Amino acid sequence: MSDRNVLIVESDPDQRRRVVAQLQHWGYAPVAVATAEEALEAVGRTRFAFSLVAIRLPGMSGIEFLRRAQGLADSGPVVMVADSAHSSQIVEAIQAGADDFLRRPYTAEDLENAIKGLAGRAPRPPAAAPAAVEENGARLERELALLISPPMREIQAIVDQAARADVTVLVCGETGVGKELVARAIHARSPRRRAPFVKVNCAAVPRELLESELFGHERGAFTGAHQRKPGRFETADTGTIFLDEIGELHPALQAKLLHVLQDGEFSRVGGRHNITVDVRVICATNRDLGREVAAGRFREDLFYRLNVINILVPPLRERREEIPGIVRYFVERYSRLFGFPEPEITPETLQAFVSYAWPGNIRELENFIKRMIVLQDLSLPRTLVAPPPPAALPTGGLEGFTATKELSLKEISRRAVLEAERQVIRRALEQCRWNRVKTAKMLKISYRALLYKIKDMGLKQDSAAS
Repeated sequence: MSDRNVLIVESDPDQRRRVVAQLQHWGYAPVAVATAEEALEAVGRTRFAFSLVAIRLPGMSGIEFLRRAQGLADSGPVVMVADSAHSSQIVEAIQAGADDFLRRPYTAEDLENAIKGLAGRAPRPPAAAPAAVEENGARLERELALLISPPMREIQAIVDQAARADVTVLVCGETGVGKELVARAIHARSPRRRAPFVKVNCAAVPRELLESELFGHERGAFTGAHQRKPGRFETADTGTIFLDEIGELHPALQAKLLHVLQDGEFSRVGGRHNITVDVRVICATNRDLGREVAAGRFREDLFYRLNVINILVPPLRERREEIPGIVRYFVERYSRLFGFPEPEITPETLQAFVSYAWPGNIRELENFIKRMIVLQDLSLPRTLVAPPPPAALPTGGLEGFTATKELSLKEISRRAVLEAERQVIRRALEQCRWNRVKTAKMLKISYRALLYKIKDMGLKQDSAAS
C-alpha cells in the first residue's frame, strides 16, 4: 500500500541500514537507494508517503532530485538531511520545496518528530502506526515514572493540572534537564492527546526560514517557493505546538506569535488571507526571559502571554536520587537498540554516576551511557566504568610520556577512549580470525571504516594473534 511506502535516498550504507530498520520497526515499507538517479526511477514507479533524502549524494544532489521530483505526480513530501555544519544547505533545500529537514547526526526521535511534522502534508500513517503511538505513550509514562524526586513530583502534579487547563505553558531550565518530556506529558494527558504534537526548535532553523517554517508560505512568496506549503501551526491544528528555545525568536516573529496567541489566526508568508487555528502553545527556554525583557530582547507582552503557567525544571545535580533509575533505563534501552549485551551495573558504578555533577544534565548522562555501551568489551560484558586514572591506563596508551610529565584530564580521557576502542577492535578481529567483513558486521561499522581504524591503530595480524 502506498501509505506504507517510504523512499530513503542515502549514500552511506550504514546510515541507510539504520534508517530502514527503524522505519520497518514503525510499520513502514522503506525503499532504499544510494543515488538521486535511482530515486527518480523509484518515484516514477511507486507512490511514496514521504521521502528522506540526503542533500550530499554522488552525482546528482538531493536538492536537484527534489526539484525534478516535484514535477512527478504523487511524489509526496520530502525531508532533507543536511550536514550539521552547513546551514546554507538547509536554506537551499527549503527554498527548493523541502517540507522539513534533519541535521546530521540525527536520532530516531529526531526522525520520528520530522515524520509527525508531515501530518497534513502526507497520506495518513500506515496501519501499524497506532502500535507505534502506543509504544511511544508507554515509553513516555515509563520515563515520567523515573522522576521520583520531590521537586519533580511537584512538577508532575502541575503537569496534571496544566493538562486540563487549555492555557499556554512556559517550561524553563538548563539545557538537557527534560523540558521536552514535560511538554509531551502535558500534551499526552490533555484532551488534545489524539491530535498532533509538533515540535519546532527555534534555534535550529535558520532565521530567514523560521517564519515560513512556523506559518507556511504561498507559491511565489520568495525565490524557490514553487508551491504552497502549510506551516507547523497548521500542522498542529487541534493539537499542541512545542516551541523550544523560544528565547531565540526574532523580534519580528515575536510580534506574529503574539498575534496568533491573541486572535488564533495568522497569514502565510506571501499570503493575503488569515488562517484560523486551534492550537495549544507550550514553550521552553534555558534563558531568563525576565532579564531578556529588561534588556529589550524579548517582548514584554509576549512574555506575559506565554507565562500563564511557569514550570521550572531543576538540574539533575539537584535530584540525584533519580540518577540510578535513569541509568538503568538508558542502559537497558540502548543495549537493546545497539544490539550489545546489557552490562552489569554495580553499586560502585551507580555511586560514581550519582556523585558526578552532570553539567549537561540528562542529555549528557544519556550520551555518556551510549558511549560506554558501544566501547565495552563485547566478548565479555563488563560494568560501565569512568575513564581510568593515569596510573591505570594501559602502558601502550602513554608511550612517549614520562612519569613526571603532566597530562590534562581531557587528554587522559581521550587516550583512554582510544585505547579501549583499540582493544575492542583487536579482540573482535581475533574472534573472527581476522576476517574483516565479519568483524565489521560484528562491530556494526562499515568495512571501509574498519580498514581505516586497523591502519590508524597499527593493528597487525602477526602481532595481535597468539
